[in-house]
Amino acid sequence: MTENDQKQLGKTLWNIADQLRGSMNADDFRDYMLSFLFLRYLSDNYEQAAKKELGPDYPKPEPDEVNGDNKIPAPPPLVRWYEENAADVQAFEQQMRRKVHYVIKPDYLWSSVVRLAKKQSDKLLDTLQKGFKYIEEESFQSNFQGLFSEINLASEKLGRKYEDRNAKLCSIISELARGMALFSTDTDTLGDAYEYLIGQFAAGSGKKAGEFYTPQRISDILSAIVTLDGQAPEEGPRKKLEGVFDFACGSGSLLLNIRHRMKEAGGSIGRIYGQEYNVTTYNLARMNMLLHGVKDTEFEIYHGDTLANAWDFLRETNPAKKPRFDAVVANPPFSYRWDLGETMSEDMRFKNHGVAPKSAADFAFLLHGLHYLKEDGVMAIILPHGVLFRGGAEARIRQKLLKDGHIDTVIGLPANLFYSTGIPVCILVLKKCKRPDDVLFINAAEHFEKGKRQNQLTEAAIGRIIDTYQFRKEEDRYSRRVGMDEIEKNDFNLNISRYVSTAVADKEIVLADVHKQLMDIEKEIAKAKDKHNAFLRELGLPPLP
Repeated sequence: MTENDQKQLGKTLWNIADQLRGSMNADDFRDYMLSFLFLRYLSDNYEQAAKKELGPDYPKPEPDEVNGDNKIPAPPPLVRWYEENAADVQAFEQQMRRKVHYVIKPDYLWSSVVRLAKKQSDKLLDTLQKGFKYIEEESFQSNFQGLFSEINLASEKLGRKYEDRNAKLCSIISELARGMALFSTDTDTLGDAYEYLIGQFAAGSGKKAGEFYTPQRISDILSAIVTLDGQAPEEGPRKKLEGVFDFACGSGSLLLNIRHRMKEAGGSIGRIYGQEYNVTTYNLARMNMLLHGVKDTEFEIYHGDTLANAWDFLRETNPAKKPRFDAVVANPPFSYRWDLGETMSEDMRFKNHGVAPKSAADFAFLLHGLHYLKEDGVMAIILPHGVLFRGGAEARIRQKLLKDGHIDTVIGLPANLFYSTGIPVCILVLKKCKRPDDVLFINAAEHFEKGKRQNQLTEAAIGRIIDTYQFRKEEDRYSRRVGMDEIEKNDFNLNISRYVSTAVADKEIVLADVHKQLMDIEKEIAKAKDKHNAFLRELGLPPLP
C-alpha cells in the first residue's frame, strides 16, 4: 500500500468518525475510534500468525452471509478450529504467546465483533465489555490493566438504555468496517492510520493537543539528533540504543519515530521507556506501541507524575542499578506551574543545579531527563524560549549547566508550529560529556512554510537543521559556534538573536559614489534641457529658464 493510500485510509476513517460522532464529546469518540482500530490490528496480526502456525489445519474461510443489501461476515476460521480442537487449545495458545506474545479468544476477534454488529445482535455490547477486559488482563504476559478504562461502554452518551447503546455501537462498528474494507490493509497501514487519526484529533483539540501530540516534523528533528553518535555525530547513526526514555511521552509517537529511524539505519533499540501523567494519553501510548509491532516485552510505559518522580523504577538509590538511557527526549508542558514543597532542594535530580521556580517547571523537566542520561548519551527537549533568558533561579540553573558543559546546541524554531500554542519554541540538546567547548546556535525561526492553521517545517528546513547539528556547521545569519567567553560576557543569556541575527544589514553608502551619481544626473538633466529649449526656439516659444 502506498503512502497516499495509508493517508487516505486515515482520512476515510476520520470522515466516518465525523459523521457518526453526533452529540458525543470529540475526546470520548476519539477513544472509541482508536480502540476499535487497535482491536482490528490485534485481531489481524493474531489471525495471520495463527494461520501460519496451524498451516493446513487452519480451517478454510466460509462464505459471507448475504441478507438483502447487508453482507454479514462469516465467523472467523479460528471459531471452528477452537470448537473442533478443544483438547489442543491450551498448547496452541502457549505457542501463540511465544510467537506473537498475546492471545485473543475467537469470540473477541474484530471479525467476530463486526459479525455481531452487522447482525444487529443484542450481544455486541456485552461481548465488547468481556473482550476488552480479557485483553487487559489475560491476552498478554504483561498486565495492561486499564487499557480501555477511558471507554465507558455503559455511558449514557451512547444511549440511555442497553438496547440504545448496543444499537449505537452496531452502527459505529459497521461503518468502520465498511471504511476499512475499501482498502487492502495490513498491520503497518493500520499503525499509520492510527497516527493519522491522533494527528487529526490533536488538530481539533486546540491547547489540549499539547498533552499528547508532538507534530511529526518536530519529532523528526529530535529523533534524528538523538540517534546520531553522541560524541561524534559526524560519524553518523548509532548501531544500538540500549534504552530510550521520554518522560512526557504523550501518545508515544516520538518514541516510535526514534525506533523507526533506528531500524531504517540498520540499528536497534534494547528497550523503550515512557512516562505519562494523563491517563487517557497513557492508554493511547500503550495501544500505539502494540499497534506498531512493539512487543509488550520491548517497552514499558508508566502512568504517573514525572515531577514528583512517582516511578519506583527511577528512584533506585544504588548507583550501580540506577537506570540510565542512551537517548532522552521530551516535549513537556510549557511553563507548567508546580509546587512540590521545600524538600525538592534535596532531590537527587535538582541538588547540583537548583530547583526551578514554581511559576515554570521547564528546568525541572530538563534536569529530570538529564539526571537519567548516560555519560555518552544525548538528550533533546522542546522548551519555550523563556528558558534561554529568564532570570532568578532559572538563570542560576542555566549558568551551572553551561559551566558544566552540558548544553551542546540551541535550536530556535518558527512560531505557530504546535496545535497547543502559537509561541516560538526551541530545542535544547544536552550531553553529560560533550567534546566541543562551545555552544552551537541554530536560528531556524524564519525557515518554514505558512499554513492555514499552523506553520509547517519543510523537508529541506528539517534536513538543514539536522545537517548543521551533525557537522557543527557555521553559516551567516543561520548558525554559529559561540565560545564560553562570549556567553559569559552576556551573563549566560542564551537568547538566540544575540548570537545569530537574521537581520539583513543595510547596504553601506559611499558618499563619494553617491556624489558622482548625482553630478552625472545633473549633467544629463542640463543636456536634456538644452535639447528641449532648442525645439522651443524653432517653434517660436519661450525657452525654459
